[in-house]
Amino acid sequence: MNLRLLAVLIAMSFSWSSAHAGYWRDSNGNPYPDTESRRIIGGFGGSLLITSDSDWEKKWNTPAETTPIFTEAKVVTLGERIFTLTFFANPKLNANHEANITCDLKVTRPNGTESINQRDSVCFQGRLNGEPSNMYLAAPVIDFIGEPGDPTGIWTVEITLKDNLRKVVMPLKATFTLK
Repeated sequence: MNLRLLAVLIAMSFSWSSAHAGYWRDSNGNPYPDTESRRIIGGFGGSLLITSDSDWEKKWNTPAETTPIFTEAKVVTLGERIFTLTFFANPKLNANHEANITCDLKVTRPNGTESINQRDSVCFQGRLNGEPSNMYLAAPVIDFIGEPGDPTGIWTVEITLKDNLRKVVMPLKATFTLK
């Protein structure tokens, strides 16, 4: 994949930080167990999702009472577009009720080379629009399109969320297969 087609969207807007209550719970209210792509550390929650939904932003920008449903992408074909979304919940707030979350972004090709490797990108800084325990979308969204010449096989996406006020570092990992 050429870097020109890999867009890491660092622009953050208030609409992207729409809150959705009840993070990481099933329909019966039971918490989901921690996985490589979703976990809670010290009360801070993080989740990584690779989706094929081109309308992911429209699905996300709904009232807080509406839980968006995303299609998880596990297998991708050449020319297909996917998006990596990172979510967080319950960050520690400072005296001004502001969160400070950064993240490291890394995408590794099947041959072991790195497609992207960025450290300390801004995930969210400022006031939350809602309760801290709601789920929020982090600013970096990784946009991927498989191109001819890209190695086929398993691609690995690693996002390390850092709640800088709580001093929590949370590694998250997800994969997809390019065919």
